[in-house]
Amino acid sequence: MADADTNNTLVLNLDAGEGKGGDVTIKLRPDLAPRHVARIKELVSEGFYDGVIFHRVIPGFMAQGGDPNGTGMGGSKKPNLAAEFSKEPHVRGVCSMARAQNPDSANSQFFICFDDARFLDNQYTVWGEVIEGMEHVDALPKGEPPRSPGKIKTATLKADA
Repeated sequence: MADADTNNTLVLNLDAGEGKGGDVTIKLRPDLAPRHVARIKELVSEGFYDGVIFHRVIPGFMAQGGDPNGTGMGGSKKPNLAAEFSKEPHVRGVCSMARAQNPDSANSQFFICFDDARFLDNQYTVWGEVIEGMEHVDALPKGEPPRSPGKIKTATLKADA
């Protein structure tokens, strides 16, 4: 794999409970959202996502995580990011930033689409796409919040592995 690829490849090692889980490989898309990709990389390098749960997992829609409090109300201590909307469609495997009502309120929370969610297009910042291991995202316990939530055991950039 070329250096540019490893620098823009994120690996989330998921624990979906009941012995399920594994590595989810995500191709980062700085071509679509350079500031959001930079934030994800920064948080990963700080170990921010390690141990963080998926607090909102809706079948046929998406799995959301990235809140250190696990409530869906928190984020990192870094300033919120201005939106970087693109024409990239929200389809299965797409990774996008979660936000509050304000389009410029993305911080650390993100979601991974289980299925087509085109109604989100041009309203949420797409920053990556799952290229391997989507079955581990599919295996995450469902709920808002799940009774026994799945979590990110570790988040690493392939270049740092």
